[in-house]
Amino acid sequence: MSTKAELHFSLLIILSYQLVVLVQCYGGRSGFNPLGELLMRQGELWKEVRVDMSTMDWSSNTEYSPVYVGCQDGLKNADKIESLPGQPHGVNFDQYSGYVTIDAEKGKALFYYFVESPKKSSTKPLLLWLNGGPGCSSFGNGAMMELGPFRVKSDGETLYLNEYAWNKEANIIFLESPAGVGFSYSNTTSDYELSGDKRTAEDSYTFLINWLERFPEYKTRDFFIAGESYAGHFVPQLAQLILHRNKNTSQTVINLRGIAMGNAYIDFKTCSMGRTDYFWTHAIISDEIKEGISTNCKFLIPKNETSQCQEYVQQEMEVLRNIYIYDIYAPLCDSSSNSSSIATFDPCSADYINIYLNNQQVQRALHANVTALPYPWESCSTNLSRHWKDIPLSMLPVIRELMASDISVWLYSGDTDGMVPITSTRYAIYNLGTPVKTRWYPWYAQDEVGGYAEEYQNLTFVTIREAGHFVPSYQPARALTFFSSFIKGKLPPLS
Repeated sequence: MSTKAELHFSLLIILSYQLVVLVQCYGGRSGFNPLGELLMRQGELWKEVRVDMSTMDWSSNTEYSPVYVGCQDGLKNADKIESLPGQPHGVNFDQYSGYVTIDAEKGKALFYYFVESPKKSSTKPLLLWLNGGPGCSSFGNGAMMELGPFRVKSDGETLYLNEYAWNKEANIIFLESPAGVGFSYSNTTSDYELSGDKRTAEDSYTFLINWLERFPEYKTRDFFIAGESYAGHFVPQLAQLILHRNKNTSQTVINLRGIAMGNAYIDFKTCSMGRTDYFWTHAIISDEIKEGISTNCKFLIPKNETSQCQEYVQQEMEVLRNIYIYDIYAPLCDSSSNSSSIATFDPCSADYINIYLNNQQVQRALHANVTALPYPWESCSTNLSRHWKDIPLSMLPVIRELMASDISVWLYSGDTDGMVPITSTRYAIYNLGTPVKTRWYPWYAQDEVGGYAEEYQNLTFVTIREAGHFVPSYQPARALTFFSSFIKGKLPPLS
């Protein structure tokens, strides 16, 4: 294999297994398969990608430098949402949205959507929710399709209340990060080609310091971070940065109490091995493909993989083309499909959200797109992901550090996800080598088994039964029960 071909293949392997999802939305369209997309477009997309295989190390930055903080006077009141177009009657919580400038010189601002709890919000903790991608919107995907207070109806104009919204238990910030995701932007366009894990963590931290100046009543509130998918990088990296900054800052000390990561990409090797094992045990790939990958692929340094490994990985990708890999039993967003499924989530939801958030009336109500961006709102930015600068192979060293701190660390998995399946998470936990405290047991929601849980030393692992990659979308009641347990620091209920 030529040097150029080796580079393309190595980048294909690392990025396909690391969930750089180059799609316009999360929706389950016919033939939706990010891995196939990567295979077909590898030469076009990967020739400029730079891959940093080191893990994040904030401790190497020994010099403290305060982050930019802008004047926040009057901005909280300006950000308050009076009402969203199509909003139902009976909304009993406050909601805010707008921009927080994180770099005035470059004109870089991140968009957020914030919902307070409808009951006793002053006593509830603060949660930051992050979607993955990298480059996918925590507002459009996280708030509008998963755990936020509203869902969008099929007309693309009307909202309805999510009975199982997570703001029942916490006040929640949904952040579109980094700049270039959703409504977030930079007036320095070269910023979009400099995005990566490290910059995303730094920008998110700067956002939080400024946001807490805008909402000072939350400065001392218990603070949690949660997210899914590639947020298996974003969440622990931001948590690690907060803990390091808290030790050496003249600015706000953030009261970080815990993190939760769902179907999270946290380790290259265990994710790769777990995916193939999951596909085989769920009758998706053949014995031949399973054996071929297990025998020929080492999943250590991607560029060292053999041509035989490449051949079997390509076969695996091809098999996955005709199912929705984020929930292997879910129907596709295809009007001609009459397939039945255990899933009750509308696979075309992303289409409705896209229509709604590109409505100018909606954008005005949200105080969004104030600079008239030259592109429409999208749930995921392909431009960012194709220029992503640093992609550490493993977050396990960072997670070990967080486990040794005084914060809670939870991992959760929807058990019908094929993108980062439960097997991948379990293999990663085995590599952490932490002893079991509370053995595997079924937990309950609405008088049914909601999933299974196991408590380790300084780590909790929870499964959500019959849920795909986007857990709150597929099993909203079970997801809320899980979240309530996490935020209260209790194991999921035994009955």
